[in-house]
Amino acid sequence: SQGDHTLLIKSLDGKLTLLLVYVDDMIFVGNDKVEKLILKEKLATHSKMKELGKPKYFQGIEVAYFKKGIFISQRKYVLDLLKETRKLGCKTTQVPIEHHKIGNE
Repeated sequence: SQGDHTLLIKSLDGKLTLLLVYVDDMIFVGNDKVEKLILKEKLATHSKMKELGKPKYFQGIEVAYFKKGIFISQRKYVLDLLKETRKLGCKTTQVPIEHHKIGNE
């Protein structure tokens, strides 16, 4: 990806595979099980890997899974940042924020 050089994208014949790498952590997803298995096998030949299942937390982003989709949040990151800067007890204010849906609906 031009926007993030740690994100590798393969798109061919309607098959999409994404690999996100950060130091010694990686996540790969895709819409083709065979393509994901091929990627996993190729990566395993070059380095030792341990599969941890669906990510719950990755690089400051919490991931929650629901029937209608996936919800991502940086709640823990923000709380840790507020605690570190001694702003945890401060009053809140209204801030406009956009909510984005990715996918069909």
